Amino acid sequence: MPIYEYQCVTCDHRFEMKQGFDAETTQPCPLCSETSKRKFHSPTVIYKGSGFYTTDYARKEFHPEDRGGDSGAKDPARDD
Repeated sequence: MPIYEYQCVTCDHRFEMKQGFDAETTQPCPLCSETSKRKFHSPTVIYKGSGFYTTDYARKEFHPEDRGGDSGAKDPARDD
């Protein structure tokens, strides 16, 4: 079960509650019994493994002759 953080709209008291995913987003404050709203926090994301960076897809070595391109040899039919 997740732990949610709430903040009271009247006294600004912050507290945590362990609740299910379908729990209400407002709860009574334990100090003043007024309405408290659930605080939103961004989740922490940790990427592990390969494939998350452009360098993971880069070629280790580039040889133009492997691609069938010009390898630097002159064409005997051309006279430069």
